[in-house]
Amino acid sequence: MARTMDDPHTSSAPALRRLLALLASGAAAEELAEVPAEARRQGAAAAVLAEIDEAAWQAVSVHRTLRQHRRREAELTALFDTAGDLSASRDLDTVLQAIVRRARMLLGTDTAYLTLPDPVAGDTYMRVTDGSVSELFQTLRLSLGDGLGGLVAQTARPYATDDYRTDERFRHTDRIDAGVLDEGLVAIIGVPLLLGGRVIGVLFAADRTPRSFSPDEVALLCSLAAHAAIALDSAKSLSDTRAALAELNAANAVIRAHSAAVQRAEQAHDRLTDLVLRGAEVPDVAAEVAALLGGEVTVRDAEGGRLAGRGRDGRGLARALAASRTDGRAVRHGESWVCAVLAGQEPLGSLLLQGRPDLDHADRRLFERAAVVTALLLLLRRSVAETENRVRGELLTDLLTAPDRDPARLTARGRRLGVDLGRPHLVLVAEAAPEDRSRLARAAVRHLFGTRGISAEHGEAVALLLPDDGSHSPGQRAAQAAERLAGLLGSPVTVGAGRVATGPVALAASYSEGVRCVRALRVLGRVGHGAAAAELGFLGVLLGDGHRVEGFVASTLGPLLEYDARRGTELVRTLRAYFACGGSLTRAKDDLHVHVNTVVQRLDRIGALLGRDWDQPERALELQLALRLRLLAES
Repeated sequence: MARTMDDPHTSSAPALRRLLALLASGAAAEELAEVPAEARRQGAAAAVLAEIDEAAWQAVSVHRTLRQHRRREAELTALFDTAGDLSASRDLDTVLQAIVRRARMLLGTDTAYLTLPDPVAGDTYMRVTDGSVSELFQTLRLSLGDGLGGLVAQTARPYATDDYRTDERFRHTDRIDAGVLDEGLVAIIGVPLLLGGRVIGVLFAADRTPRSFSPDEVALLCSLAAHAAIALDSAKSLSDTRAALAELNAANAVIRAHSAAVQRAEQAHDRLTDLVLRGAEVPDVAAEVAALLGGEVTVRDAEGGRLAGRGRDGRGLARALAASRTDGRAVRHGESWVCAVLAGQEPLGSLLLQGRPDLDHADRRLFERAAVVTALLLLLRRSVAETENRVRGELLTDLLTAPDRDPARLTARGRRLGVDLGRPHLVLVAEAAPEDRSRLARAAVRHLFGTRGISAEHGEAVALLLPDDGSHSPGQRAAQAAERLAGLLGSPVTVGAGRVATGPVALAASYSEGVRCVRALRVLGRVGHGAAAAELGFLGVLLGDGHRVEGFVASTLGPLLEYDARRGTELVRTLRAYFACGGSLTRAKDDLHVHVNTVVQRLDRIGALLGRDWDQPERALELQLALRLRLLAES
């Protein structure tokens, strides 16, 4: 039978058509080489085989060129995608992660990673990894100059190794080798990240089997490294821009806050100044400051007495107040703020702000300015009070010197000065050490500050004239004055009170009684105390004008007199007999004509009524004096 034109033994056409079909379908090079092999198995003629071999060689060349073009296209696409990432993303981590992932994908390596220098630590660290499975490798830090990365950084040139562990071109270290071994890496290529000729990092690709990296792969990795360098530089520029913008915003905010604070301070200053010019008092300033700061303001004097506000008492503030006096600033105390009110180094009082646990700088300065305004008001009030007290003190001096010269004129003069001598007043006599006498006079003015009382130096003491409101006894007011004056003076002050009196003559007599009371306190060793004559027992009877015998007897023997009157007993008679017999129970029972047990029982009842100290020397003396005075009164 005759052969046809497409017979594979005599024609190359079928083989050539198959080669074209394989090229068109993108078959592998191995499939192209199979076509001439098949023709030989079928026994094709030598001329046909030569034509098929030539065609197969050309097909493989075309296949290789197409593969290179596709690979180049993929590389360019990856580079374009990376450039797009750089322009679209503001997140540096995202861009670097994409670059490392594309390097691993394009080079077909098991892993890829990027290292950056750490200027603070003086070494380099793993910034991004892809495909890594070793925690030791991912946290690896390399000293400058060590490992393949150190060689790349030093020379600013790419380096590749087929087998890292046996390559002696770079310095091995135990730590780096351990990390590479733990990751299982063998072939590694590293290229520098260059920025203006300066190496700012290294990009790596690595395989876990031996491998040689082609020049095209090196060039591709260098292109990706260039993009990574651009990303880092852009990120730094963006970070610097953001930092500068943040600084500008912060500066602008500070300027706005400062401007607002200045404006608010000016308004507060105007309001406080207006209060002072209108003659406002300390409570007005406290209320204004409370409104400005949105809290509760309490003003106290130097001794802790409240001048304004309804805040808590001043206990527990001593340490904070001392710190404020030392620093001249407001200090925090728990949830409150404390500021000392000072005139130079002299403490005039304090301000306590509650309800504002946090104060910014502007509000703190406003609070401190309020303390200055309060100090000015207190100084002004004290100056006015001292001036008024000097004028009124002359009235008091004239009253004590010659009360009976013209009582009516003194009374009229007092009314003109705001002192009504026709109403009940209490006279106190204060005495301190001779070297403190002038200071005591000033302390007395401060003690009377804010009251309608007046004071004046007279003789060796200071006299204080106070309106009597009946709220406290003369002895209580004397004790209070002694304590307050001692606090103001810093040394003991003894105060004696005369009786409450009305009119110049009676007030002068009350002053004399107060002088005698002070002397009695000094004799009794009670320097630094305050008392009235009535509180000094029988000495009060001797000191008081008119010798109030009935009152002394009633206050001393009253419980016994009432008991005898109610029960019909003879406790007073028994007590008189007991003292008369020198404290002898036997002699007293004979004098009373009762059994000794009866005397003992009566004395026990007396002790229950008078107190256990009734037979002590001082108390016994008062009881004997009262018994004698009663006996004299009865006879």
